[in-house]
Amino acid sequence: MRFLFVHGTGVRRERHDRLFALVRERLTARFPDAAVDSCYWGDRFGATLGAGGRSVPGLKPAQGTAPDAPDRIDEIDEIDEIDAETAEWALLLADPLCELRVLAEAGWPAGSGSGEGAADDDPFAMPGVQAAGIRVLATLAGLPPAPPHPGDELGSLLYGTGLAAHFPAALDAAARSAEAARAAERATGDPQARELATALARAVTAGALAAAGADADCTGAERDRLVELLTTRLGGDARVPGARAAAFLGRLAMRVTTQPLLNAWRGSLTVGATPALGDILRYQARGHDLREFLHARITAAPGPTVLIGHSLGGIALVDLLALAAARGEAVPGTELLVTVGSQAPFLYELGALTALEPGAKLPYGFPRWLNVYDRQDVLSYLAGPVFPGDARITDHEIGSRQPFPACHSAYWKQDALYERIERAVAEAENG
Repeated sequence: MRFLFVHGTGVRRERHDRLFALVRERLTARFPDAAVDSCYWGDRFGATLGAGGRSVPGLKPAQGTAPDAPDRIDEIDEIDEIDAETAEWALLLADPLCELRVLAEAGWPAGSGSGEGAADDDPFAMPGVQAAGIRVLATLAGLPPAPPHPGDELGSLLYGTGLAAHFPAALDAAARSAEAARAAERATGDPQARELATALARAVTAGALAAAGADADCTGAERDRLVELLTTRLGGDARVPGARAAAFLGRLAMRVTTQPLLNAWRGSLTVGATPALGDILRYQARGHDLREFLHARITAAPGPTVLIGHSLGGIALVDLLALAAARGEAVPGTELLVTVGSQAPFLYELGALTALEPGAKLPYGFPRWLNVYDRQDVLSYLAGPVFPGDARITDHEIGSRQPFPACHSAYWKQDALYERIERAVAEAENG
């Protein structure tokens, strides 16, 4: 048995190596006798700004250079059926300090501090006694500026999720913010201080996630554990979320549209879209070379082979396998296709999939197809409904509990993904 992993849009060497190391580790644990290979195509077939971005109005890149922009997710679409928790984190990723801002502006009702007072003008406050919230903020500011050692649980999580490099700046931004200072002054009692600790921990975690963007490999469970560990270090309890700020944020999150995300990612439609959006556009225009490269890699070793394609990698594999099967030249050894967060079904519906006209059936010789999606990932689509009655296709939903765009990269840490692949492999082997 052999697995071949094909990465998605916007991925370049450093990101690929981290991602493939994770995929290989997880697959090898379940298939110890299998060979797990990767097909890296980003440098050779990915997009670059050949003229240094001179097509972008107002952009003045240095002579002979292309703008240095981070990888971005390639498309943004409307988010449907978003739940309260995901909506809250979508707001926090757009504005990591938004929860602190609620506490800074609204504070707490008088008398909510278990007899200690909570309002700014509390007549019972003792002169010279430091507010409990000030102590929490001082504890946050006193945390080590560098990421903890990987041997520490917090450090292990930060390094394992790709957030370690962004943690110091996120911590500093929260600790130095005017919102945190004002909220800390208002938190005069222990109950308010515990709520403030949770809000600060969420702000730091959201800041690191927002800075990492699509490069973060963080599940909802890992994100929640980061918040819990940080909250505990600040003297709070993340298992009991603060009622005041959390309730306000939850109501607000369920009312907003995706416009804050669209604004935050607007740059990705110009320079920031290279290489992510650019990879898709380049593939649509010149995908033949990439498909030939994939064919050569697939047939370089004997099968049976399980192909795993993420995002654009899944599109290219569907095109390759369908085109080959239509010619009566099915790619030798291919036993199973797994697409993860792929837009292939949507492109087929649009009439933009190279291999198939709208309404055409998958040709004879096309392998079994497991299509994995997350309903929060607006770049993932269902394959079964657009190929009705085709028993070769199985759609499988996975929920990372992360908002978009983080959910587009969160599949690879989900045990459910590898469990479903393992079952699909067994089904393919048993016919």
